[in-house]
Order: sequence, then C-alpha cells, then structure tokens
Amino acid sequence: MTTFVDRVELHVAAGNGGHGCASVHREKFKPLGGPDGGNGGRGGDVVLIVDQSVTTLLEYHHTPHRRATNGKPGEGGNRSGAEGSDLVLPVPDGTVVLDRRGNVLADLVGQGTTFVAGRGGRGGLGNAALASARRKAPGFALLGEPGETRDIVLELKTVADVALVGYPSAGKSSLISVLSAAKPKIADYPFTTLVPNLGVVTAGATVYTIADVPGLIPGASQGKGLGLEFLRHVERCEVLVHVLDCATLESERDPVTDLDAIEAELAQYGGLDGRPRVVVLNKVDIPDGQDLADIIRPDLEARGYPVFEVSAVSRKGLKELSFALAGIVEEARAARPKEEATRIVIRPQAVDDAGFTVTQEGDGFFRVRGEKPERWVRQTDFSNDEAVGYLADRLNRLGVEDELMKAGAREGDGVAIGPEENAVVFDWEPSVAAGAEMLGRRGEDHRMDTIRPAAQRRRDRDAERDEALRAYEGFDPFEEQ
Repeated sequence: MTTFVDRVELHVAAGNGGHGCASVHREKFKPLGGPDGGNGGRGGDVVLIVDQSVTTLLEYHHTPHRRATNGKPGEGGNRSGAEGSDLVLPVPDGTVVLDRRGNVLADLVGQGTTFVAGRGGRGGLGNAALASARRKAPGFALLGEPGETRDIVLELKTVADVALVGYPSAGKSSLISVLSAAKPKIADYPFTTLVPNLGVVTAGATVYTIADVPGLIPGASQGKGLGLEFLRHVERCEVLVHVLDCATLESERDPVTDLDAIEAELAQYGGLDGRPRVVVLNKVDIPDGQDLADIIRPDLEARGYPVFEVSAVSRKGLKELSFALAGIVEEARAARPKEEATRIVIRPQAVDDAGFTVTQEGDGFFRVRGEKPERWVRQTDFSNDEAVGYLADRLNRLGVEDELMKAGAREGDGVAIGPEENAVVFDWEPSVAAGAEMLGRRGEDHRMDTIRPAAQRRRDRDAERDEALRAYEGFDPFEEQ
C-alpha cells in the first residue's frame, strides 16, 4: 500500500452563511415591539496551511472531499447565529495549488504559509438590521450566501537544496544514507526507491537538505518509468548532482552515456538549465570502478563539471563532496533576493467605477455583472414580495436602471443578473412593482401606524368630554328660555 502521494485532486466546499431572522418583539402590553430578528453567522473557510511535520498528501488521496461547517441562522430577540468553524488542512512544505486548468493559484513554501482555498458565505442580515426610518418593521430578512466550492489540484515539489539524480541502482540511496541520517530502502535491483527521500547534511557551519530522486531513465520526461512523476521534485533544488555508476553490470551502458541521457531528459522537462551541476563517480571502491573513473574523469572535467570520486561503502571522498556542495549552496543562498516585508497596497475604487457592468447579449436581452448585484440577488428571498421590493430599491440606488436605459433597454426586455450558469432572469420594467407597494411605501408595516383600541377609547372619551365642556361653557342660566 502506497504511503507517499505527491499529487491529488481536492474538492473543497466552504460553509454556507446562516439566514437572517425576520421576527417582531412580542411582550405583554407591547403587541408590536419592533423588529428583533438577528443576523445569520458566517460560513467557515477552507484554509491550507504549511505544516513541516506533514510530508505527503496521502490523507487527501483517501478523502478528497472536504467541507467547512455552515453558519447558524439568526433568531429572535436580536440573537445572531454562530459562525461556522474554519476547516484548516495541513499540507507539506513546497505544495503548489493549481486549478483544474493548470493555473497556479498559490505556491506554499515556509512553515505557517496559508492559502484560503474556499471562502465561507456571508450571513444574512436580520430584519432588526434592515430597519430604518423609512422601513420601521421589515417583514423579511436576507438569506445567507452559499460558500465557495472549488476543485483544486495539490502538487508537492520537494523543498531541498541538493538533488541526487541518476539511473536506477546508481547508488543514490546509499549516498544519501551516509551523507545524512536518512534511512532509505537500499537493494540490488532497479527502482528500489519509489518515493523521494530527504536528508539533512551538516558541513561545518552550513546545514542543507539533500533529496534522493527516484531513478530516471530515457523517456522519463514523457512518462516512461517513474521519472515524470518525480521530476517536479528537482525544480526547487539549487544544485543537481549526477550520480554515475562506475561499476554497472549492464554492458551497453557507461557513465558518460548515462550523463548525456539524464541531461537530455532534464532539458526536455525544462526550467533547469541554469542550475549548477556536480558529477559524482560512485562505487570507486570496486577495482573496475576506479579504473573506469580514471578514464572518464578528464572528459567530464573538460566539459566543465566538478567531479568527485566517492564510495558509500568505504566513505571515500564523502567529506570533500559534502563541503563542496555546502559551498555551492551558500553561494546560491547569498544570490537570492532578500525577502522584504509584504507591502500593503491600497487600490481605491475609481470615481467612475459603478461596480457593475451592463452588456447586451442579443436583441432585447441584457446581462448585469458585478459583485454587489450578484450578492444581493443571492441573498434575496424571492418568495417574499417585500424582499423583492427591497432588492429593486437597492439596484435602483446603485444605478442599474439608469445603465439599462443608457444601454437601450426597453420595458419588457429580458435582464439577467449573474453568470450564465447561475443567473436570475426577469422582464425589466423601469419602475418595478413587486406587490409590496400595495401595503404603502416599501418596507413599512402599517400595523405600526394603527392606533391601539385602548388608545382609541381614551381619545373618544377625551373628545366627548371636550364637546361637553364646550357645550357647558356656552350655557347661560339667566338667559331667558
């Protein structure tokens, strides 16, 4: 059973926002105490975070569907719903996040680096938050927004300073086992290493990491063998070390031919031309191996490669190789641009930017796109006439009706708000009548303006008393009847 996975497709869904509550306060002797519906809670986000204790994407290979919790709906008594919990997914250092088309969304390098893969939906406002001087008792509330859903691809690219590349059974695993404390599987057959192995090497004051990449063969960049699956693990390395087998048992192979074949595959893969190369002639503890190393070393040095003769068994040349790699790594680190603190860039909205666009998509059909109109539509309960009227008021204040008129829209034309796959379509009228107007001004509850019976009785008694008083004041007892 595999224990190492470096590429998975992950399906994430953020939490939905809770719906707002439409409620009226009820208390003895206060039949209409005003709106007291609370707001819905925000849905939880799906967050990827780098955790260096995680080394594989195996967990997401087995359970690729991940969902954050939803926000709770609001309640009466001005009680807001609880927010959904964020779903935090730990990933290995060096994970690249891509969409299904292959576009890079994030490159997660460094402990604690985060990326929000899915944003939770906003909670809907309750009718208490929607009340105003014009709308004293709203009989509706806003719906919670649905959370963001996404299909993403996670690719792991090993974060190491040095990469050991070479043919299968060239001795890469043996070499990393003696240079560091790594304990990879070592055997006398090809493709013993099925996953990249990482080791930490200390050379004087320099500490660097070294990666053993599974064996490459001709055609690896086109998917032959295991090469294409693991070539991505050399992309982040500062130094490429060619491990050449000087004691191969295959008569048709020789170290120089192996080097040319591996270089051809690296060139075919692309993006590695500027990396420093080091050649290691391995297994020189064998007499034939030492003789072959003496023969080919001048040719390799003539090509400009630093050459080291080593033996993982006798430990010959390992110290020199370790310190030489440390020097190259230090030079590469010094040449890196210094990391600067992230600058906060504020981009204010342009004065002439309305925040939405109106485009004509055929005869008598228009589409409105924009963050605010689309969000307002998602949060509208279309079964409530007053809520629809409130949406119409908001769109009118934003200037949507004016832009539709400028675009040539006429009464009865079709208007869609939102993308094609999830749009609300309606027949446009310059002055929207949603039905709530029959109750009076939009958003008003006439029950708030109705005089209560007890108050009306007091008014009637006061009117009768005033009438009687006026009649008494006009009565003269000495007037001749």
